Amino acid sequence: MLLALAVLVAGLLWVARVKAPALYWVLVGLPAALYRVFASYRATMEACELTVDPPWWRVFAKGANGSGEVPPGIPRIRSIRPTATGLRLRLRLAAGLAPENVVKSAERLRHAWGVHSIHVAVVKPGVVELRLTAFDVLARVRMPRRLITGPLSAVVGLREDGRPFVRDFRKIPHSLTLGANDSGKSMYQRCLIKALAPLDVALVGVDCKRGVEQSPFAPRLTALATNPEDADGLLTALVGEMEDRFDVLVLHQGITPGTALEDITSDIWGLPAKLRPVPVIVLIDEIAELFLTTSRADTERRDRMVTQLIRYAQLARAVGMYLEINGQRFGSELGRGATALRAQLTGRVVHRCNDKQTAEMGLGDVDELAVLAATSIPPEQRGVAIAGDSSGGWSRIRTPKTSLGEAAGVCRQFAHLTPELPALAAWRPAAIEPAASSRIP
Repeated sequence: MLLALAVLVAGLLWVARVKAPALYWVLVGLPAALYRVFASYRATMEACELTVDPPWWRVFAKGANGSGEVPPGIPRIRSIRPTATGLRLRLRLAAGLAPENVVKSAERLRHAWGVHSIHVAVVKPGVVELRLTAFDVLARVRMPRRLITGPLSAVVGLREDGRPFVRDFRKIPHSLTLGANDSGKSMYQRCLIKALAPLDVALVGVDCKRGVEQSPFAPRLTALATNPEDADGLLTALVGEMEDRFDVLVLHQGITPGTALEDITSDIWGLPAKLRPVPVIVLIDEIAELFLTTSRADTERRDRMVTQLIRYAQLARAVGMYLEINGQRFGSELGRGATALRAQLTGRVVHRCNDKQTAEMGLGDVDELAVLAATSIPPEQRGVAIAGDSSGGWSRIRTPKTSLGEAAGVCRQFAHLTPELPALAAWRPAAIEPAASSRIP
């Protein structure tokens, strides 16, 4: 009887480990990991060379008392917090240790404590946090239920340390997403639009593939351009809207002799809410289509569009206008102005790349290790990407599987939030009815 019960319990735990790794972690993995951490903490720190010589006064006191050798100093555990995917250990570093020492030893700590991965984050000078993950959270993305974001923040995916990946337009106004065909760029765009749809923002689409990617989101789009000719006019109108907002900002920013210094502002977020224009996010799908030319007229139009894009990227942040660009490649081979535009895109998300040069376009100025990670993503891991920014920080992320219909459904649900911008009225997408001749019998 006991043997049968033990076999049943073992079978259930095995099923939980495969099908519900978070449940298995809470029931079995967490107690085992806590035991390994506390039972071998000092020995592990010493084996991983995370030690410093003890202070002279302690050595002197021990010698005077004849009580033996003084153990070396090690990081002290300040707090420990279990999570659904692992553990968070906050450590106070011993004098003489740096966060880089912990980063170099992270792989050895991972094996010593039997966890899937360990990520090191600096909390403040002298304090680091070890984020232990119990299993590969990117193998099957499960987004946290409780997500707290800002007014212009969108949760797009999951980081490899179990935290949500948040696209915050206030912190990173413009971003570039690169990747090969079928790498997950479209999935990333769907997740982004799905997260932005409930927010008080104006979404503007530029999809020169006749709108096949962005037309399903039309109910939530304030404007949509589906060919280079329309994109030319739309970008010109966006720059005009940007200049009008600067006029409003100058008129109401409060630079008068009697104005309190704290009320003087240089961006729209310092204006009163009733005067603040709605934020605008421009989503460009396949940027190369705006650069390609086949005639002199196309070249003139391309140069005009690129100039407007560069102006927009350089100036628009202050008036609440942001840019999100997608593409397979984005280098100097696209033509004049490509690298100047790319330099304005602080955020970088790079999916699987077929060549190192493409990864370097997005991550070469972030970290060389990030470039290597982008070229090492297997084809079967669709949706996995490397997210970085100009600060040099980067991490592996993955977007949850989201169908086009699911994202379109959210756009329909929040269609009533779509703001009307008079300057962009000519590009307001209308309801699309299928032509009778195009229906497949």
